[in-house]
Amino acid sequence: MGEIAEFSLAVRTFLRAYRWRKIDPVPWVPLEKPLSDCRLALVSSAGFVTPDQSVFDESTRGGDVSYRSIPSDFPVADLIDTHRSDSFDHEGMIQDPNLAFPIDRVRELVESRRIHSVSEEHISFMGSITAPRRLVRDTAPEIAQRLLEGEVDVALLVPV
Repeated sequence: MGEIAEFSLAVRTFLRAYRWRKIDPVPWVPLEKPLSDCRLALVSSAGFVTPDQSVFDESTRGGDVSYRSIPSDFPVADLIDTHRSDSFDHEGMIQDPNLAFPIDRVRELVESRRIHSVSEEHISFMGSITAPRRLVRDTAPEIAQRLLEGEVDVALLVPV
């Protein structure tokens, strides 16, 4: 996490004026079985897409709240960064997408039997959504339903 002084004046001004959303109580469901018996899916706000998928729409006011399904067996090195924010350096996640989509680390957890299995699909959506109402109302429940249908027990949220 950067210091506020590291950002441009425009970003600092935006951050100071932004009406941060408060969720109280935080929705929470306790895990009812050991991780070693769980199927895990990644949910990343890195804005990654596969080469055959459309990029996120940068012109959508408040942010594009759509998502992309990333197949579990897709080569992480072939993911394309379409994140719209220029408030952070993208170079690290371009060089190693595992920084923002740690599928290789998740596979290692399966090999070491720390988790049982990996979902057949993972979710990528755009970070820097400044108007999250549609994301919370429409997209998040749709993603949750997809993960439930895929018998996912745990979603590892990877914020970017």
